[in-house]
This record gives sequence, structure tokens and C-alpha cells, in this order.
Amino acid sequence: MFRWAIIFAIIALLASFLGFGGVAGLSSNFAYIFLVIAVILFIVGFISRKV
Repeated sequence: MFRWAIIFAIIALLASFLGFGGVAGLSSNFAYIFLVIAVILFIVGFISRKV
């Protein structure tokens, strides 16, 4: 999940640099969603291993 978040963040940066605002916004939203999901899964996995 972290890999997908990084990929979409790079796509968003490149798209904003090239002037594609719609693609940049959509990619940044996907990057944020994947990052939140990855952090939640990491926390759940960490808690479930500890118990």
C-alpha cells in the first residue's frame, strides 16, 4: 500500500508540474487514500501481533 501511495504521489507531482490539474488532484486524492489505508493496516497488524 505504501508503494501505491508513493506512485500516486509522484504521478500527482509530475502532473501538476506539467499543468494537468485534474489528474494531479485525482492522483493526490488516491495517494492520500492509499496512505491512510496503509497506516490503518499497519496499526492493526502491529496490535494483532503484540497480543
